[in-house]
Amino acid sequence: MNKNNLILGLDVSTNTIGIVLFEDLGDRGALKLLTHVTPNVKPKPKSNIQLLFEKAKIFDNEFLHKYSDVGITKVIIEEPLLRSNNVNTVATLLRFNGMIARSVYDTLNIVPEFISSYDARKYGFPELMDFRTHNKKGERYPQKKLDKDILEDKKVLFGAYPWDVDKKLIVWEKVADLEPQITWLYTRNMTLKKLNFDMTDAYLCVIAAMKKDNIWK
Repeated sequence: MNKNNLILGLDVSTNTIGIVLFEDLGDRGALKLLTHVTPNVKPKPKSNIQLLFEKAKIFDNEFLHKYSDVGITKVIIEEPLLRSNNVNTVATLLRFNGMIARSVYDTLNIVPEFISSYDARKYGFPELMDFRTHNKKGERYPQKKLDKDILEDKKVLFGAYPWDVDKKLIVWEKVADLEPQITWLYTRNMTLKKLNFDMTDAYLCVIAAMKKDNIWK
């Protein structure tokens, strides 16, 4: 890979880390790499904290050290989604996200920036913002409410889609349309592997952060 002004995007989960590299062309980005690291620790340590440290080490060895001299100048990490009712799950996500951020700083000497999944979708694909016209039962809202929402510009993410839409699949479809050259990963049953969504989330966090700052169009 040629040394360029590259932006690294990461979507961090404890199973798979989605990775993207964009070349910054000023008013837009050119995709250079879309991949992932799935840390598999063997033998599995008894301590969950040690397991996270080992996974972070694998990410460091399999990606960061290999790409430490390609010209990465900016790193954007998607913040973990903290909607789980399981306090332990939330704590684990926060710890691992912090470990990966520290690895980035130690290896690349770059302080990562962060973007929420909401802002990633809002700014990355602004067309996803729309008015919601029906409730979860499929019943249309009263016209008075619809008029008020329009007046107050109360657009919401995926407002034009059914309530139970697969949001990650919608994002994947949009990325796939933008990058038709990508070969995606499928199961034996020809269904998309979940790690594709980690990669598209990484892709989205970069283009969204750059659009949010009015750098890319």
